[in-house]
Amino acid sequence: MSRSSLSLSRQCDRCPNSLLPAAPREHLRENSHNTHRTHTHTHARTHARTHARTHTIFLMKTFTILDSFFCFVWKNYWIRGVLSLAMISGFFLIIYMGPVTLILVVMTVQIKCFQEIITIGYRVYHSYDLPWFRTLSWYFLICVNYFFYGETVADYFGALVQREEPLQFLARYHRFISFALYLAGFCMFVLSLVKKHYRLQFYMFAWTHVTLLIVVTQSHLVIQNLFEGMIWFIVPISIVICNDIMAYLFGFFFGRTPLIKLSPKKTWEGFIGGFFSTVVFGFILAYLLSQFQYFVCPVGFNSETNGFTVECEPSDIFVMQEYTLPAVVQNTLRWKTVNLYPFQIHSIFLSSFASLIGPFGGFFASGFKRAFKIKDFASTIPGHGGIMDRFDCQYLMATFTHVYIASFIRGPNPSKVLQQLLMLQPEQQLSIFHTLHSHLRDRGMLPPADTQAK
Repeated sequence: MSRSSLSLSRQCDRCPNSLLPAAPREHLRENSHNTHRTHTHTHARTHARTHARTHTIFLMKTFTILDSFFCFVWKNYWIRGVLSLAMISGFFLIIYMGPVTLILVVMTVQIKCFQEIITIGYRVYHSYDLPWFRTLSWYFLICVNYFFYGETVADYFGALVQREEPLQFLARYHRFISFALYLAGFCMFVLSLVKKHYRLQFYMFAWTHVTLLIVVTQSHLVIQNLFEGMIWFIVPISIVICNDIMAYLFGFFFGRTPLIKLSPKKTWEGFIGGFFSTVVFGFILAYLLSQFQYFVCPVGFNSETNGFTVECEPSDIFVMQEYTLPAVVQNTLRWKTVNLYPFQIHSIFLSSFASLIGPFGGFFASGFKRAFKIKDFASTIPGHGGIMDRFDCQYLMATFTHVYIASFIRGPNPSKVLQQLLMLQPEQQLSIFHTLHSHLRDRGMLPPADTQAK
């Protein structure tokens, strides 16, 4: 009705000879305008209600999504926090249980890390049809562990080796046996080559050996550090954990500047804050642990009790010494001297490496995971990923600690020299005795031969 009226009105306006009088035409035009205005207002109100309803639904969905997101985030933080505290508590418990338990834990972690990396290669390269691949991977793991742990037994358990005849044979020909075992695995690999899988099989052969180099070799260095004294095991691991936590906290609260593209969540603020926090933490921890023989004495084997001992006269780096401060520091602090354990100074270098270079182990692991488009090495620990995700920096730190001890701390080890002497033939031992006796007499440390005769 309204459309026809409006159309008629327009026709009347355009036609001067219209049969309708002027008054009806004006009345019809006014009615049509009112009808159009009413229709427009109704449409506007309907559109406004629809828009408001849509906006409300959108806000409700947005709030629901945000609520779910924050619930998930805080739940993830809660899981990570609880499991982190559980792992730290477990770490202290393992330390309390002694060196044997620590060695077993290191071996377990090593095997699990190896399994995670080998499984990634197995899945990424679709190695399901390769003959003997997983069997050979685990065989090479056994061979390498036999070699490294055999070296450890020969170095640190000489008294036990001398007492047991089978161990003497194994210690004497240890490296030959290790090489023979490896050759057997090498020959098995060559015999397993299949024409249609040549390239893939060599990929996986290289994958296995690189994994052995990264995981097994460096985990062996962890055990070597442990035998130098539990403090060389506890402090490096603890400062890496501290740096990881403090860098995360500083980055979470103050992080603004991205550090590296491989890890978008890493920031310069977290990196710098983690460095200073780790140095302070390592300095305090070194002071606390240096006071106890249990932590500073090398781990040895007692043949009488058939157990490990951690009793000794602490070396100089674990004895409190007085240091004169530089003149600038004296003028600032009004102190001339300060009493420190030398190991506290060494802890500064260890903490600096853990904070500045150690994170690159994590960056390396991040690049590895990005290369194969995976988020974590595994899902062993909820909220943390796999075991390898937690130990990517620890292995690099263990290698540095071993090199640091060998370069700046460790001197000739009399116990190892004695163990090697005991493995010689009686004639050789007697010859060395006479040579050493003459040498000490020439230096004046023993009385001359004629004085001894009188």
